[in-house]
Order: sequence, then C-alpha cells, then structure tokens
Amino acid sequence: MDRPLKVLFLSPEVSPLAKTGGLADVAGSLPKALKALGIDIRVALPYYRTVKESPSQAELVIAEMETPVGRDMLRDRVYLTRLAGGVPVYLINKDEYFDRRFLYGTSRGDYFDNLERFVFFSRAVFNLCEKLDFQPDVIHCNDWQTGLVPAYLETLYRTHPLFAGTACLFTVHNIAYQGLFPGEKFQVTGLPSEVFHPGGIEFWGGINLLKSGLVFSQIITTVSRRYSREIQTPEFGYGLEGVVRSRKGDLFGVLNGVDYTEWNPESDRLIAANYTARNLRGKMRCKDDLLGEFNLPERLRSRPIIGIISRLVKQKGFDLVEQIIEDLMEKDLGLVVLGTGESAYEELFVKTARKYPGKAAARIAYDNRLAHKIEAGADMFLMPSRYEPCGLNQIFSLKYGTVPIVRATGGLDDTIVDYRSETGRGTGFKFKQYRPSRLLQRIEDALSVFQERQKWEGIMLRGMKADFSWTRSARVYDRLYRKALANVRFSHSRPEG
Repeated sequence: MDRPLKVLFLSPEVSPLAKTGGLADVAGSLPKALKALGIDIRVALPYYRTVKESPSQAELVIAEMETPVGRDMLRDRVYLTRLAGGVPVYLINKDEYFDRRFLYGTSRGDYFDNLERFVFFSRAVFNLCEKLDFQPDVIHCNDWQTGLVPAYLETLYRTHPLFAGTACLFTVHNIAYQGLFPGEKFQVTGLPSEVFHPGGIEFWGGINLLKSGLVFSQIITTVSRRYSREIQTPEFGYGLEGVVRSRKGDLFGVLNGVDYTEWNPESDRLIAANYTARNLRGKMRCKDDLLGEFNLPERLRSRPIIGIISRLVKQKGFDLVEQIIEDLMEKDLGLVVLGTGESAYEELFVKTARKYPGKAAARIAYDNRLAHKIEAGADMFLMPSRYEPCGLNQIFSLKYGTVPIVRATGGLDDTIVDYRSETGRGTGFKFKQYRPSRLLQRIEDALSVFQERQKWEGIMLRGMKADFSWTRSARVYDRLYRKALANVRFSHSRPEG
C-alpha cells in the first residue's frame, strides 16, 4: 500500500500537556515526525486536570459520547487541541476519572480505580473514531494504560466495518509497569470471558493489561534494540519474558529519538549562552551560570562538574551511587542533582549537599528550566541505571557536549560508544557489571581524561555531532505500521480449522 497511512496514536501522557516521564516526550515528539512523513496521525489523551491548567487552548468537538465501563454506560465529551506542528490531540473528558492532581496515583499509591479509568479511555477511543468517521489503518498503543485496546479490537470490534482492517502496534516503554488488577474485576473490562486465561490477559489469577497488549497486537516494539532482547530474559522480563519470547518474530526495537527543536544548545532559550560544535565558548558561560544557580563556588569552573537529572529510584542505579558517594566527594569535582523519587535517595543527596556545601548541591524538584541548565553547564552526566529501556537524558547530554557516564544496558548501551584510550574513539564512558567499584572506576577514568583537554573535547565533539532525531525512527515506524497491516490481512485470509 503506497498511500499515506491513517494512524490513531494512544498515550496516557503527552508532553507538554501531561507528563510523568519519558513516555510523554515520545508521545509529544514522534507524532510530529510521523506527520512530516505524510501520515494522517491523530493523538488521543485523557483530559487530565493538568491539561486543563496548561496554556494550550482546547475546543469542544464532541458534545456527548456514551462509553461502557462494566455494567455502566458513562457519558463523556471530547475536546481538541494541537501539538506544535499541527498534530491534533483529542482530549477525552470525564472529570470523575481524570480531574485529579496526579495522573496515576499519589505518593501513597496508585488510584483505586485505575482499571476503570483506563478501561474507559480504551473503550472511548473506538467511539471517538466513529464520531469522527475516522478509519484508522493502525492504532499505536503505548504501555499498560492502553493495553486493552488490542484485545477490544480483536474481540469486540474486529467485525465492525470501521475497524475490520485495522492493525495494532503496541510499544513497551517499561515492562516493569504492567497494570495488574484482581481477577474478580474482570467484568469491568467488558471483554468476553474466553480471553481470561493464561494465553490471554490472565496473569497468576489476575488481570495484566500490559500482557493484553503483548498478546493481541500484530506488532510489538520496545524503545531500543538492546531492551527488546533484555525483556526476553528472567532478569528484565518481570514475569512476562515467556510471553515476549513467544512473540519474538513480531518484536522490534526502535530507538527513541529526541526533539532537537527543544534540546539543542545552538538554539536553546533556557540556557545562559548558545554554543555549537564549531564554537564551544558559550558552554563555559553556561557552566558559570549553573554554579550560580546552585550557589557553588567559582573555583569549580575549572573542575569537572557531574550532573544528575533523574527520578531518584533504585532502578536508576542510585544504590550504587550511595555506596560510592563518600569516595566521590573526596575527589576534586562538583556534583549537581535534580529530581524527585524515593525518600532514601532524596535524603542521600540532600545530606551530601549539606555535608559538602562547596562541592555538592541538590534540588528535589521537577524543573525543566533547570534541567536545560544542567545539560548545558555540566561536564559529565551520570546515568548508572540497573536497567534503562531507552533513556533520553544521555542523548540530550551528547548534544550539549556533556559526556555521559552510563551502565551498558538497554538504550544506554545502544546510544553511547564507550571511550577507550587505546583507540581514542567514543562518546562516553560505560561499565557493564552492576557493581559500585565498576561505576567508580569509570568515573575515575572520565576524570583522568578530563585533564587532557584535547582528548576531552574530541569526546564532546563526537557526541555533539551524533544524530538521534526522530526522522530515522519515524521511517522505521512507518514500515512497521505497514507490516502490522499485512499481518492483519494474512491472519484474516487464512482458512479456519
């Protein structure tokens, strides 16, 4: 099929409208790149409170729809806004479910009705297509919150004339988050009982929404090639490795891209000075600005500054950092940290900043402006993750000439070329074994090379010239959408029995 595709892109979060992590960045950027290829792409998102409070303008486009959740029929409305580049975003409104401060839960835990909330969203998107008379070739689903959509398509909507030829592509951004609910709530889904079994959405007696996406989609993608292999193993599969292996012929790793209109030191309006690979002078001004932001002494401008921007959780490797923090603080360097997360790691960095006020500083917050300043002003960026499906900050860091120090896992391994003195090549420093000693050794290696300015600038410049824009990945998705469509046609053309 040579004509441009029609794609409905479903995500529980879309930047800049609603965000908790990297999924929002993908959902805010990839559709723009797909539209540039000529794809008729439309995004659907719950109409959260945070979206209503955002500066974006939304207009009412559907005054009333009826969507079933369990035995109830709920009325809802749909609003329309647009991303930069003109991509339409349909906002499915139900205050009972989405007019809340947070997207999925509070610090005390997940919302009690998350199953009902995302059953509602998943069922509503089919009604949305009917109301718009939009016949999608492909529905692109993202993570567990949309995992029931492929099951609905195959069971409730496959014979509907609008969806008879529609395929599903399901992207796993982090297999550790699966959408698990008690089996006794199965009737809420509205699915036929025959899908509640070990080969369907049942998982140890409960409901697993991510598994639903894995089982019923025509094509499955992850956000890096390495991660697509890792989730087929017990170490990284979180109990679903067997399901993933059973679909490995339909599984593809597509590396996330980044939006260089937002993350580019040449044009970034949030940093103190712009700079390029041809003229690095502005980076020192950004370093001075960063020291001022964190109230760190001027003497550090000639010392290496290590930056961290992260969710402060064990997955990100902060148990390793905790074990080496005193060794790190004995070295002649500076450390700046931005993020929120588990209280133990928040306290670790706050206490470190108090103990070493002239060397370390921490901001326990989410602050996009400050994130840009750290990327531009730091010399090194630390991401020692236990696992990392893709990661974006290491890619941002490359563009800003801030040399990444990462563990060789998932997308970190796919995007960073390890520097070795014997070859003089590489864009960062990697370690494989998940041990504090290996992390400390690679930090020490980076500190040593930092003293050799010519070598260090070579690492910086190679990273700055690397291209991780969405254009390449969007073309891969276009091919996979067409493959998913071919899989639907093939499965429907086979004789039964």
